[in-house]
Order: sequence, then structure tokens, then C-alpha cells
Amino acid sequence: MSNDILKVGSRAFSSRLLVGTGKYRDFDQTREAVDASGAQIITVAIRRTNIGQEPGQPSLLDVLPPDRYTLLPNTAGCYTADDAVRTLRLARELLDGHNLVKLEVLGDSTTLFPDMPQTLIAAETLVRDGFDVMVYCSDDPIQAKRLEEIGCVAVMPLASLIGSGMGILNPWNLRLIIDNAKVPVIVDAGVGTASDAAIAMELGCDGVLMNTAIAAAQDPVRMAGAMRKAVEAGRDAFLAGRMPRKLYSATPSSPAAGLITPGV
Repeated sequence: MSNDILKVGSRAFSSRLLVGTGKYRDFDQTREAVDASGAQIITVAIRRTNIGQEPGQPSLLDVLPPDRYTLLPNTAGCYTADDAVRTLRLARELLDGHNLVKLEVLGDSTTLFPDMPQTLIAAETLVRDGFDVMVYCSDDPIQAKRLEEIGCVAVMPLASLIGSGMGILNPWNLRLIIDNAKVPVIVDAGVGTASDAAIAMELGCDGVLMNTAIAAAQDPVRMAGAMRKAVEAGRDAFLAGRMPRKLYSATPSSPAAGLITPGV
């Protein structure tokens, strides 16, 4: 829907699909997949992708210019609050004062689960420093609310482990977060295919962020297009309002009144 806008802080977007830029064959495939996805917010791992910190080397900004896309620097690979804050301050400097960022502080290198105590510390520092913080977090409603109270502009609970493709493992927690949030709730991590994205949106999420689900597909560009359609369809289904579930109570699809009765 053209008037169905995603508002993140002071910014507005028509697309509710956010995509990452890692794990593609090259920058050209990255650009093709981003175009097919229709995404307007593009995440960039500052520790892994050159956006100017390595002069003379190919830069992601050559294929995804900031005047066309909203870049979302993230702190992938950071395991402490100090490291995450330092990384995003560097990103702001490289991107001429750009302050919309994605915070993630990881607990370990095996599960890539968020370290919530460190995440809370980093969020408080970044918000005080003038950043608009979108934050990767656990699917704990209490932690999500705390991050909102700190001043984060979006909370981003994981659906399942980063890169796992396991889909949404705990829809009930997501609903608790959605029902209590006054900022956008964006599923981050765990989406494997288009149906996962559609389910997230049907639950009432404001958006979905993904990388591996597209980049690791056999045809990333085609999968990017599928994800775009899934997010749009899931959003439309949520806004339309699904029929109520009725256990053990069948209802005919066609009206029962006016049936032709044999012999009458």
C-alpha cells in the first residue's frame, strides 16, 4: 500500500524489507539483489565492508550510493559495549554525520546471541551521543521495553539464531513485544525463506531484516524478489485481519441459504 509508511525515528520508508550486504559473490550481485528486494534500508557491517575506511579499495558506496539508499551501519562482530560504540562513531565519521545505526553486541561466536547487559550499556551511550539506534535484541519483552525506554528508535528481536534459517521459533514472545511496543518492531535474524517473512509480517511486525536468507540462496536475486512479495503480502494480510480460528467448527465456504433441495 503506497500510503502504508514505515516510520523509524524521523525517517519514513515505503519498503518494510531491510537487507544486508554480506556473503554475496561480489558487489555487482549485491546491487542486483538489493534492487530486486526493493529495500530502502541497507545494513553494512563496518568491520567487514569497506565504506571508505580502506582508501584505494573497492567500496560498497560505489554500487549502493547513500543518496539512493539509507545505509544502516551495524556492529556485527562486536562483543563489548565499548567496541560497538567505537565502531558506530567511526561509521558516523565516514558517512558525514549519518546517525541512523544498528546496534548489536554479541554474546559468543557460536550462537551469535545478543549479550543484553552489554547491549543496554551501549544503547544508553549511543542515544546520549545523538544516534538513532535500531537494536538487535533477544525476544524478551522486558528487555525490548527497556531498550525502547532508553530511546532506541526500533527494537529488532531475533526470530532464531543469525544465519540459521530456522524461521520464527517463538511467535508468542514476538506478539508480546509487538503488543507493548511504541516503536517499530523488526524481526532480525533467522528468516530462511519467503514464508518466514510473511509470517513475521502477519504477526504484526513492522518489518523484517535479512541477509543470509537471500545471499545464501541458490539464486539470490530471485530470492530477493520473493522476499519482497512475501513482506508485502504478510503486511496486507495483517492489515486485512484474518478470519478467526474455529477449532472443531466447520463453516461452509458458500452460503447455505437458498439451497436447491431434491424432490421439493
